Amino acid sequence: MSPAPFPYKLIATDLDGTLLRGDDTVSERTREALAAATAAGAVHIIVTGRAVPWTRRVLDDLGYRGIAVCGQGAQVYDAGAHRLLTSVTLDRQLAGLALSKLEAEVGPLALAASRDGVDGDVLFGPGYQVQGGLPAVYLDDTAAVWSAPLNKLYIQHPELDDDALVTVARQTVGSLVDIVMAGPGIVEILPLGLTKATGLSLAARRLGVKAAETIAFGDMPNDIPMFGWAAHGVAMANAHADLKAVADEVTTSNEEDGIAVVLERLLGAA
Repeated sequence: MSPAPFPYKLIATDLDGTLLRGDDTVSERTREALAAATAAGAVHIIVTGRAVPWTRRVLDDLGYRGIAVCGQGAQVYDAGAHRLLTSVTLDRQLAGLALSKLEAEVGPLALAASRDGVDGDVLFGPGYQVQGGLPAVYLDDTAAVWSAPLNKLYIQHPELDDDALVTVARQTVGSLVDIVMAGPGIVEILPLGLTKATGLSLAARRLGVKAAETIAFGDMPNDIPMFGWAAHGVAMANAHADLKAVADEVTTSNEEDGIAVVLERLLGAA
């Protein structure tokens, strides 16, 4: 009797906290498991909250040449050609209104912004705590944030933690924009209705793959829509509790080859 085929045609993986270890590398075991799964007929696609300028170097280092979904679904990027296939921008007037309403509720926020484009700068205003090692342009005056098209805004509050900031932001301006938590200290303002599932569905259509043929891996609440779209959602052991609550299963952490653990099991059954 011939073995069963690999059960999924598309493997969608988040980047930080999921595919990448803490040192921004992918383990040899995980590389081998992904290579074996693709050899068995699956396609691997990276789906990340990072905009393209913060993703390109990582993809190039990995030798990744396929389509990637970046910027929380705003950008579908051809990594081999270094070219944007689709890009959704944030309505700056609407975002400015949302920001002013939110600050009226919680007080001043530290602000950063991701400009659109393959080479778009990430701008950081006064007081914003930058994640280590990421390229950034620092501003003395946040007025410059609004001078060119944006994919997203980042907000931080001096006292509210991430979960509390997301909750109050959704209650205050959730009818104008979407609010997501993408990682520790990373709360984002996005175009209303934009999620990782938006970009993943566009990319899957280009690849001729359906949601019912997709397995997804992630670690943060911004991965919840992707899990809702895919047939099977796998949360890492290090994942946020909100994601674990909706996952079909929980694997080991990103430091313990959690993606490889699942893929090896599926390959063994194939």
